[in-house]
Amino acid sequence: MAAERKALHTYIAPRYWHVWLGLGCLRVVCMLPHRSSLAIGRLLGRLAHRVGAERRAIVRRNIELCFPEKTTAERDHLTREHFAALGMSVVEMGHGRWASDEQIAALCTIENLEYLTEPLKAGRGIILLSAHFTTIEISGRAVRHAGAHFDAVYRRNRSPFVTEILRSGRERSADNTIEKRDIKQMVRRLRAGVAVWYAPDQSYKRKGAVVVPFFGVPTMHATATSTVARLGQAVVVPFFPRRTPEGRYILRFLPPLDNFPTDDPVADVQRYVALMEAHIRTCPEQYFWIHRKFKDLPAGYEDSYADLDAAK
Repeated sequence: MAAERKALHTYIAPRYWHVWLGLGCLRVVCMLPHRSSLAIGRLLGRLAHRVGAERRAIVRRNIELCFPEKTTAERDHLTREHFAALGMSVVEMGHGRWASDEQIAALCTIENLEYLTEPLKAGRGIILLSAHFTTIEISGRAVRHAGAHFDAVYRRNRSPFVTEILRSGRERSADNTIEKRDIKQMVRRLRAGVAVWYAPDQSYKRKGAVVVPFFGVPTMHATATSTVARLGQAVVVPFFPRRTPEGRYILRFLPPLDNFPTDDPVADVQRYVALMEAHIRTCPEQYFWIHRKFKDLPAGYEDSYADLDAAK
C-alpha cells in the first residue's frame, strides 16, 4: 500500500528548517539567468568535491574502474567535472520545478520525438528507457512541453520530506509518479497505453538480479525491464539527455528496440548496458558516478570499495 502523502507546507518542525533554507536559496538562484545559475551550480559542485572526501573517493574509484585507459590526471579532471555536473543538477532540479515552459523549451533541443509519440498515438504503452544522468529533472519538463505525456518512476528517500520535494518536483513533468518497486502499477499504466520513464541502471541485489559487465566491470543489474515490458505489452524506447558546454540540452530518443524483450533477460540487460555505455562516452561527467555502482556482488567477486581511503 502506498504511503499517505503530506503537503510540503506540513513539514514545519525545526528538523526541516535547514531543508527549507536550502530550497529558499535554490529558488533565488533559479531567478538568475540560466547560465549564471549554472555557474553557481558548478561552484557548489566544486565545493562538494573539496569537502566530500568519501563521495569523492567513490567517484574516483568508479571512474578508475570504468576508464583504465585514462591517465591519473585525466581521471582526476573527470572527477572534478562530475562534481560540477552534480552541482548544476541541483540548480536544474530547481528549474524543473519553477521555470516556465517557454524558458525550458528555449534551452532544449529534442531529437526524434516521433519515436515516442507515434506508438502512443497507436495506443501502445512505452517504457521510456533511460539512466541516471545529472540532467534528469530538466529533461522531463522539456519532453512534457513538447506534448508527450508520461509517468515517472521515483525512489523513496530516507526522509519523507525530501521524498515529497523530489516527487512533487518530478510531477511538474509527469502525469503520475510510481515508486520503483511498484511493478504492478507500472504494468497497469503501460497496458493503459501510457509512457513510463524508467531508469534501471543502479545496483540491484534482490530477486531477478544478474551480473552483467558495465564498462567491463562485473555489475549487478535488474532484469525487471524485460519483465515489465512483457507484462505491460510495451514498446521500449531508449531516451538519453545531454548538457552542452553552452548550458543547453540535447534530448535524444532512439528507435524502439526490436525483438525486445527476448527469452534471454541477461541478453536484454546487455543490450541496454551497451546503449547506456555509448551515451556515457559522449558526456562521461554527466553520469551518476557518485553512487556505489559496483556493490552488492555475490560472494567470490572483489569488493571495489574495500580500500576507499586510498582514493581520497
